Amino acid sequence: QVQLIESGGGSVQAGDSLRLSCAASGRTFGNYAMGWFRQAPGKEREFVAAVSWSGATTLYADSVKGRFTISRDSAKNTVSLQMNNLKPEDTAVYYCARRAIATAPASASKDYYSYWGQGTQVTVSS
Repeated sequence: QVQLIESGGGSVQAGDSLRLSCAASGRTFGNYAMGWFRQAPGKEREFVAAVSWSGATTLYADSVKGRFTISRDSAKNTVSLQMNNLKPEDTAVYYCARRAIATAPASASKDYYSYWGQGTQVTVSS
């Protein structure tokens, strides 16, 4: 069974930084692209960032480009999201996700991700 456990959320002021981490179970973590998504109250879950299975390719939503950085450490089975210059509109529950198919490329579509964590709350106040 694959388990994804997020951590690092919290309440911060606009302009602050947070680092989210996702710890994944399973020996084949390094074979799968990983993504971060978020969902604000009353809104659809939306793409934030993704990293390829090799770590060579990253994708970002336009709204976070230049502020957020996704990275992975396959030796530790973790994927992280460094969030800088946070804005109130970044407030949401953030979810870590793993693609369904090994060595498939990173994707912004949540339909391609089959395993999800429980989420971690990020609240940014102005």
